[in-house]
Amino acid sequence: MLKVDNITFSYKRRGAPVLDHFSLSLEAGAVYGLLGKNGAGKSTLLYLIAGLLTPASGSVTFEGENTRKRLPSTLGEIFIVPEEFSFPKISLKQYVKATSGFYPNFSEEDLNRHLATFDLNPDLNLGELSMGQKKKAMMCFALACNTKLLLMDEPTNGLDIPGKSAFRRFIAQNMSDERTIIISTHQTRDIDRLIDHVVIMDDSEIILNEPMMSISSRLKFMTTTSPDLIAKALYKQPSIEGTSVVLLNDDDDETEVNLESLFELAITDGSTIRNLFTSKTANLK
Repeated sequence: MLKVDNITFSYKRRGAPVLDHFSLSLEAGAVYGLLGKNGAGKSTLLYLIAGLLTPASGSVTFEGENTRKRLPSTLGEIFIVPEEFSFPKISLKQYVKATSGFYPNFSEEDLNRHLATFDLNPDLNLGELSMGQKKKAMMCFALACNTKLLLMDEPTNGLDIPGKSAFRRFIAQNMSDERTIIISTHQTRDIDRLIDHVVIMDDSEIILNEPMMSISSRLKFMTTTSPDLIAKALYKQPSIEGTSVVLLNDDDDETEVNLESLFELAITDGSTIRNLFTSKTANLK
């Protein structure tokens, strides 16, 4: 469905590439969590996928079409919610009238339903909103466009605790087999029960590209005070309750995936993660 094929990109002609011969394949019908360190190129990758940046080499194809061609048929099925953006000083109704026509599957009924999830008034003025309210309004419009591909860069930044809860409910209630959502974030706790697939990138490589079910079948996550478990942990981090550990799952006792611990393990010991999931990740590079 989405294929990033050997792309190289830098913001300066002679500068170091942000992404260097980077490849990734994603399938339809999943909520992907895109994780990586600051500067790993997550935001750049989203803009390349959306066709807003031109790679020096390689290509991004969505349903067989190169997104950089910016064909109307392709753009009508991709929506990106950037981390930072501004709205014109107009009403939401004026904004919808001016922009919804670019998205053939836009639904005003869906928009009103999404606004209700965030307790937003359909008559709001976009120029008078706080950062958190702007993010909510943009996400409501984005999802109402009913595109096949929705890209979200740090969507929970600026949201308060109730807003983050509403966001998780908002995404979960509106997922379908035809829609793919990619959420790039550092706020792992905001999405750990929302995503069903994890992608971890570092140094222009994919360290992990796996469904949550596959991860929980191979790794075990827990907090423990047992010296034996701590000693054989692949990753350990002291906490108030004990020590958070990641262990090999050798007894088929599945646990809830701790995204923060998984990310730290992948970044500090990528070879272990690659070896553990090598049979699948080898086909994705």
